[in-house]
Amino acid sequence: MLRLSPRSPGSPRGERPDRPFTGYKLARPVVSADGTGTAFAGLTLGATSIYGASADACCVWNRRHAPPRRWCGCGFYCLHALADARALACATENRSALLIEVSASGSYIRYERGLRYSRQRVRAVLDAQCGCGRPGTALADAGSGLVGWRHLTPACGACTNGRPVLSLREFAARLGGPVRVGQLLSGSPLANDSPQEVRDLPVGAGESPIAVLTAEIALLHARLDDLQSRLDK
Repeated sequence: MLRLSPRSPGSPRGERPDRPFTGYKLARPVVSADGTGTAFAGLTLGATSIYGASADACCVWNRRHAPPRRWCGCGFYCLHALADARALACATENRSALLIEVSASGSYIRYERGLRYSRQRVRAVLDAQCGCGRPGTALADAGSGLVGWRHLTPACGACTNGRPVLSLREFAARLGGPVRVGQLLSGSPLANDSPQEVRDLPVGAGESPIAVLTAEIALLHARLDDLQSRLDK
């Protein structure tokens, strides 16, 4: 684990990145109860945590340490390769998620295909797929949510059927920071947005499905250790 300047035994020796990493991840879009704000929610460990265009990670289990903790699953996750993020989006439980591009910085821990880190800025919404298989051009109420926030799901024009929707451009504008809406990777542009170049940078960050599982196992161990320490007292 290291910051952007110090050296860390958990990363390649002498690594001193001089700029944030570019990574790719999936996130669920959400809108506030009054409709004035939008944000993202995680898919697994962070499913109950909401973050905006820029955010610092916090541990949902133990507020006394700063993410990412090596023996905990806390912190943001992103994937190094755009192709890996697209593959993860095919899983049934991830079909309603947006594919986003982020800048990862702060403290971080490297994995084989990705990164777990403490600070991020969402740079772009790159992909949205309707449940019917067509590109999503807007976001509709998903019928689920958290306290104060409603989950949204991508929908194409044919599937909205007159339902209230929020365009992707409107969603990005309410995030509280500059987030561009890029061209769909399928080749169809998002509604009312001009095509944007999508780059797969060689240096990045990531989280593979294996890394997610490993993090969840590590989190379980951390909770057991905490319980044991309380019993010892």
